Amino acid sequence: MADVIILGNGPAGISAAAYTARAGLSTVVIGRDGGSLEKADKIENYYGFASPISGKQLVLNGIQQAARLGVKIIDDEVVGIRYDGKFTVQSKNNQEFEGKSVILATGAARKAPKIQGIREFEGKGVSYCAVCDAFFYRGKTVAVLGEGDYALHEAKELLPIVGSVTILTNGKEPKADIPPEIHVVKKEISALKGDNILNTVVFKDGTSITLNGFFVALGVASSGDFAKTIGAETSGNNIVVDENMQTTVPGLYAAGDCTGGILQISKAVCDGTKAGLSVIQQLRKK
Repeated sequence: MADVIILGNGPAGISAAAYTARAGLSTVVIGRDGGSLEKADKIENYYGFASPISGKQLVLNGIQQAARLGVKIIDDEVVGIRYDGKFTVQSKNNQEFEGKSVILATGAARKAPKIQGIREFEGKGVSYCAVCDAFFYRGKTVAVLGEGDYALHEAKELLPIVGSVTILTNGKEPKADIPPEIHVVKKEISALKGDNILNTVVFKDGTSITLNGFFVALGVASSGDFAKTIGAETSGNNIVVDENMQTTVPGLYAAGDCTGGILQISKAVCDGTKAGLSVIQQLRKK
């Protein structure tokens, strides 16, 4: 079991890892890519670089720095997290990692899809967390919006509890190996309909399906998704933290863009530093 598992290999996650590793804590960083920072062509407003640096190179420099300090770097996508006194992190490649503490640092939450009715039915049939809300749909018909491994993971979480699960790819080809017990519909979605409660998904070809629940799991799971899964407080798309980057769940921290504020590297590094120092203090007390 690791002392700390950090989700995200960008500035916030790597900054936290540098502190926890140097303090002698066993540290695991799990990340698939550098997110939006990796797409930045030139960075000129960050301290310490006489010449511009690309976001891709800055991400690589950070990962190499962490590895040099003894951090275990895992190149993988996180699809799930559980908490029962300890944290268990599940990856796309069917690996599980246990940790005494976790720092969420995978960047800002993605925007909700532009589908008519999705905002109106949030909490009235539309959900963003299968683990949180599956109980309310026992024996009922539900769908998961998404085409990747995150959508598949959410569908599998629902499968033992609900009556049936359909993955809606919204016009995209599935990127995951979906088992036969999960139905797949590839049509583009036009709107979500219902009276006070969602009951229908209408497709652009004029057809529709009747259901009780609609779970959004687009792309890769965000830090906000993981926070909600284990009951940490969120506000809109942001994770609520205190001055030490501690969430409302003991041992769970968040840092960087996922906590809101200015979306800058310097702020992410500061958040990661505070989160790392907080983890060190917490585990030393124990």
